[in-house]
Amino acid sequence: MSNPLEMQQVVRTYRGPAGALPVLRGVDLTLEAGQIVALVAPSGAGKSTLLHLAGLLEKPDGGQVRVAGRDAGALGDRERTAIRRDSIGFVYQFHHLLPEFSALENVVLPQMIAGMSRRAAAERAMGLLDVFGLRPRAGHAPGKLSGGEQQRVAIARALANAPGLLLADEPTGNLDAGTAALVFDELLRIVRAQGVAALIATHNPELAARMDRTVTLRDGRLLAG
Repeated sequence: MSNPLEMQQVVRTYRGPAGALPVLRGVDLTLEAGQIVALVAPSGAGKSTLLHLAGLLEKPDGGQVRVAGRDAGALGDRERTAIRRDSIGFVYQFHHLLPEFSALENVVLPQMIAGMSRRAAAERAMGLLDVFGLRPRAGHAPGKLSGGEQQRVAIARALANAPGLLLADEPTGNLDAGTAALVFDELLRIVRAQGVAALIATHNPELAARMDRTVTLRDGRLLAG
């Protein structure tokens, strides 16, 4: 079995009017199936860039990114899009739910885009919402849900297509401490239950300590925690 994510000597440099800005200077990272890794970095260190490269939203200037054993650098845009759809789940600090659709529909849509029938997608979506204690709220629009409920729907949506890799950028950063702890508990529980590899960026050392290991991004390189 291939690892869900392998990054080898990944380099990323942004270029602008002020010149070149090296962000990643040879990052090596491997995530095994079922492994939950905390990504810790100060603001501006390149954490989001690393997540975007891991999620095939950007291309590196050097090095290799492999998702589920496939070298992303050798793939065209259509194939990269298919991998993002089928093999990677994304959770952001803000939920980014579609406001005109219900909680259930927000979890159904990515499955239908992937080719699943509406009935099967709805059954799986309701199952995921149930796991997060949201079955009674499935018909509500995001604007009628609390912040914690919205983020739980976003996590359910990220897991809808049963990805092998979950990438999360401060997934509880917009929540109060009590709600953040509850949402994070549920995130860890379902990710472990499904055997998903997860890379979770956080500034919270208490949350990082609950994951399997920690890596720190500093001066463009990853250091083991």
